Amino acid sequence: MGEWAFQRCIHPDCAATFDIDAVLTACPKCGDLLDVAYDWDRLETPARLSWFEERWARRTRPLDFSGVWRFRELLAFARTKTTEMPLVTVGEGQTLLYHNVRLGREIGLSGGQLHLQYEGFNPSGSFKDNGMAAAFTHARMAGATRAACASTGNTSASMALYAAALGMKAVIFIGSGKIAYGKLAQALDSGGLTLQIRGDFDDAMRLVQEASTRLGLYLMNSVNPFRLEGQKTIMYRVLEALGWEVPDWIVVPGGNLGNSSAFGKAFIELAHLGLIDRLPRIAVINSTGARTLSALVNDGGLSWNAGHVDEEAVSRYYGRLDRDGLRAHTLASAIEINRPVNLKKCLRALEATDGVVREVPDEEIADMKALVARSGPGCEPASAASVAGARLLIDEGLISSSDRVVCVITGNVLKDPDLPVKYNSLPAAELAGQLGLFTDRPPRWQNLPVEVEADLEEIVEVLEGDAP
Repeated sequence: MGEWAFQRCIHPDCAATFDIDAVLTACPKCGDLLDVAYDWDRLETPARLSWFEERWARRTRPLDFSGVWRFRELLAFARTKTTEMPLVTVGEGQTLLYHNVRLGREIGLSGGQLHLQYEGFNPSGSFKDNGMAAAFTHARMAGATRAACASTGNTSASMALYAAALGMKAVIFIGSGKIAYGKLAQALDSGGLTLQIRGDFDDAMRLVQEASTRLGLYLMNSVNPFRLEGQKTIMYRVLEALGWEVPDWIVVPGGNLGNSSAFGKAFIELAHLGLIDRLPRIAVINSTGARTLSALVNDGGLSWNAGHVDEEAVSRYYGRLDRDGLRAHTLASAIEINRPVNLKKCLRALEATDGVVREVPDEEIADMKALVARSGPGCEPASAASVAGARLLIDEGLISSSDRVVCVITGNVLKDPDLPVKYNSLPAAELAGQLGLFTDRPPRWQNLPVEVEADLEEIVEVLEGDAP
């Protein structure tokens, strides 16, 4: 299908191409990752990005309502000259770019140029819905009946939602004890078959890939290139909210590196089409407990190198993880990943955007999570890594106080309710004992409840003492 759309290997020495409707998660010739690619000269694309604004007037049309398919000309894999496959939508992409002056000042942006892209407003509560809309569209093209994923939570919740909406079966692989209950509840409630693996996410990822190959399951992790096509649209909506002006920085949590890869691809394509005149810088933020990207890039000097990534350096690092029994460990479960499947695509995005990689400790993530909620809608822990990373880059002087910065808030605050309850109810000593955090200092933004008797006078005394 699709004379102008195809799949292409990202390795420059291979660059093999495959039909758009083929179900592939790696190049059959060399084993590298695949892109969804387009012959842009044969596609009709708008001359300016503001053209997409016209679709806001047609909100009763599901595809124009969708924050993914509103930009369908920029991810036109599902149509040929004569046919357009039904595009899958459950109303994803109704998200908010929130100009948060108060939080910006708190982290050092004196110009008030901090913007938070709240992807937690999606139907399943995370950014994953953008990618699922595109991937399930491709699954429908391929005639798939069962979808599978390995997940730390958000992927399973989103996949199970879309599968239920389409009458498909969802199969979910999770590592033992490595999923937040808010996310697990969504997957179970939507009818997903959940397999709890005695291992971590990396074990679950390896096994779901093997099972998908053997049983013909349609794999929904971000190694699937169609997932990243949907996630490109997060940046289209950011540009839309900024009046089509390109920000100085996009700051995003690390994890499996699907978002950073998708965002880089989005900006590279927009620049190729002449729809933007510059690219923002992308900053990818890891937790210090899951620092693979930081270790490889900052410590080891790994780069895209025009597609010739030093794979031996990556293999040596992964071998060291295995030899020393090192597992990822962070309270930000969504980014608790040691072997990011989109490592190479992320390196490409970093090179194209002059991007950087940083890591922040869990204490900073927990504090920033609390601070985000004090100044607007809250977020899950991994989302707060982006704000903590922005603060670090401001302290380093790399981000100027007057720069326009967009931090991507990937998931809803209710995705992981356990952390804020503990953060705001336990004394620092108990937090240190239960979570291993704040052993050297107390939480900065803790909001402990005040216990009172069932007595009005005592309540009034507390409230009067708390008056501004």
